[in-house]
Amino acid sequence: MPLLPEEPQIHESAQGPVATPASSRVAPTPRPVPGPRPAAPVRPGRPGPPRPAPPAQRAPRDVAPATPGPAVPAAPAAGPQIQLIPASAEGALDAAEEALDLLLDSGRAPGEVLVLTTGARHPWAEHELSFGEASYWAQHDAGDDVFYADGAMAARAATRPVVIVAVNGDDAAAAATALPVAHTRAGALLIVCGDPHQINAVLGAGV
Repeated sequence: MPLLPEEPQIHESAQGPVATPASSRVAPTPRPVPGPRPAAPVRPGRPGPPRPAPPAQRAPRDVAPATPGPAVPAAPAAGPQIQLIPASAEGALDAAEEALDLLLDSGRAPGEVLVLTTGARHPWAEHELSFGEASYWAQHDAGDDVFYADGAMAARAATRPVVIVAVNGDDAAAAATALPVAHTRAGALLIVCGDPHQINAVLGAGV
């Protein structure tokens, strides 16, 4: 009886993310999978644009979440990881919204996220500020929903596990002021959407 050749043994090797050494430059990360956000009901008794809906009201997505890019520590000391999503000044706010969708869809609680803008305010912030600063900051203090603020208000905001910054303006000085403050407000993760050269110039030298 002829001998059968021995089949080669295939050894599977576990592959994992390659550790990226800490650097003063922030590594770009892939832009999250875009997707529509369901509209939230208008605030009872008050006209205006709808407020962001909590994740419990979101319809399940058919698109699988994008694989997050490598997170690079901003400094040797313990601090938030930094993820960069390249975007133009005009597209930074949309990129921040997509990053927020990805976080909430992955199970992050809304109250753990702070969204900052360096240029024009987010429409939600404009809407809520129209009812007065007392009401606006009361929602911040409640800590049960995503909170939106501009760079000038960042210093008053409390620390949250995740901070998303949309560098949505052409004012380099405003970005240079807001980004370091955002870094101090991020407990675990800082996501910055904007021009990589501008962001690296600020975070690489100032954090």
